[in-house]
Amino acid sequence: MTSTLLIQPGELSLDDIRQIWRGDLKLALPDSAIAAMDASSAIVRKIIDKADAAYGINTGFGKLAHTRIPDEDLEQLQKNLILSHSVGVGEPLAADIVRLVLALKVASLARGFSGIRSDVVTTLMDIFNAGITPHIPAKGSVGASGDLAPLSHMTLTLIGEGQAFLNGELMHSRDALNRVGIKPVVLAAKEGLALINGTQVSTALSLNGLFLGEILYKNAVLAGALSVDAAKGSDAPFDPRVHAIRGQAGQIHAAQSYRQLLAGSEIRKSHEVNDNKVQDPYSLRCQPQVMGAVHDLLRQVTQTLLIESNAVTDNPLVFAGKDGEPDRVISGGNFHAEPVAFASDILALAIAEIGALAERRVALLIDASISGLPPFLVPSAGLNSGFMIAHVTAAALASENKSLAHPASVDSLPTSANQEDHVSMATFAGRRLVEMVQNTATIIGIELLCAAQGIDFHAPLMTSAPLQVLHERIRSAVPFYKEDRFLAPDIDAMTRLVLDETLTADCASLL
Repeated sequence: MTSTLLIQPGELSLDDIRQIWRGDLKLALPDSAIAAMDASSAIVRKIIDKADAAYGINTGFGKLAHTRIPDEDLEQLQKNLILSHSVGVGEPLAADIVRLVLALKVASLARGFSGIRSDVVTTLMDIFNAGITPHIPAKGSVGASGDLAPLSHMTLTLIGEGQAFLNGELMHSRDALNRVGIKPVVLAAKEGLALINGTQVSTALSLNGLFLGEILYKNAVLAGALSVDAAKGSDAPFDPRVHAIRGQAGQIHAAQSYRQLLAGSEIRKSHEVNDNKVQDPYSLRCQPQVMGAVHDLLRQVTQTLLIESNAVTDNPLVFAGKDGEPDRVISGGNFHAEPVAFASDILALAIAEIGALAERRVALLIDASISGLPPFLVPSAGLNSGFMIAHVTAAALASENKSLAHPASVDSLPTSANQEDHVSMATFAGRRLVEMVQNTATIIGIELLCAAQGIDFHAPLMTSAPLQVLHERIRSAVPFYKEDRFLAPDIDAMTRLVLDETLTADCASLL
C-alpha cells in the first residue's frame, strides 16, 4: 500500500527525504501551509494593485530588472520566462532524482515566502502523486541564479508544455496531464520565478549522491573486513583502545564495525598465536582511520543537505509585515548553491577514497607475496590469469574517480551579462557523483569477488558468522573461480548486489 507523507514545511527529516527518493510515496500538505502560501500570494496581488515596482513581479529578470512590465502582460511574462529558460541539454535526470526535485520544490514553496498561490503548488504535488516525471535534461545549470534551466523544464510540465514520462512512456506534458485528469496551470505574477529559482535540482543530485554514498560505505566496510580474513590479517589494529585515544568519532565507529564483523573467525584464530606478520599493509590496518573519516564526512554532508532541503531558496522573497511594519519583497541570493556545491565536493572526496582504498586491497589480494594466497587468486596460475585484469579495471575506475573528485565549486563562469558574476557549479558537482558511485560500486564488487575467493582457499576454516553470510550471498550469485571464464558478468552481478543493498541487509546493525 502506498503511504502518504504529510510535509510540514521546514521540518522534513532525512528519513522523509529517503522515502521520497526510494519512491512509492504520495505527498500531502497541512492546511497551515495552504494558508501561508495564499497569504504570501495576496501580498504580491497588493503590490500589483498599488502599481508598485517589484523585481520579478512586474519587472524583467536579471539584467532586465529595470524594465517595467504592464499588468496585462504579467501572465505572458511568466510563461515567456519558463519557455526561454528551458534550455537544458543531455540525458534526462533519473526518476528518483526528479521525485526529489518535485518534493523539495513543494516543501520550499509551502513555507509561504515565495508569493505563489497554493493551487499552483498543490498541482505540482498532484503531478508527483500521479507518477508523472517531468523530462528534465541533466545539463545546463551553473547552480546560481538557482537551477534555472532544469527547474524550467520541471515547470514546463506544470503548464502543459515540454515532455514528461508517465508509466515509463515519454510524451507531451499536456497528454500526460490529461491522462491523469490534471489541468495545466496558468502562472500569475511572480509564480514562474518562484518555481525556477532555487537549489532543488542541485540538492536532489547531492542527496542522491549521499544516499548512494552511504550504501557504498557499508559495502566497503564489509568488503574490507572480508579482505582482512582472506589475507590472514590481524584484528589488533581495531582494538578500541587505539581509537579511543585519538578520539575521532567516525574512526571509533568504524573500528567497532570491523571488530564485530571479524569476531569469532576460525581463520583469524588459526594464525593468531604464530602470526609472522609484524604489520599489515595500510589498506587493511588503517581502514578505521580512512573509513571513519569517510563516515564523518557523510554526517557533515547530511547536516548541510537536510538544512537545504527545508530551505526557501527562490528570489525575491515575500515577507508579511509584523507589528505595524509594511509587507516587504526583498531581493536576496538564497538561490546561490555554494553550500550544496561544497557538500557535493565533499561527497566526491569520500566516494573516491572509498574506491581508492578498495582498489588497494584488490591489489594486495592478487599479490601472492603479500596475501599468501595463490597468484591472482586462481588455481593453476599461468594457464589461468584469474583476477589479474579485474584489478586493472578497478585501477582504471579508481583513477577516473581521482579526476572526477576535483572540486567543482572552485570553478565559476559569469553569466547573464555579468549580473550573475559568481556561480557555484553545484549542479555538475552533484551530477558527477552518479558516475563516481558506479565506479566505486564496481571496485567494491571486484574486491568482494577477490575476498570471497581468498576465503575459499582457507577451507575448511571458516570466517566469522556475519562474514560467512556475506560469503554465501556472494557465492549464490557468482561461483568459485576455478579456471578462466568470461568475468565481466560476474563483476556486473556483484556491482548490482552492492548498489541494491542485498549484501548489507543481514548485518546493518554492525555497520
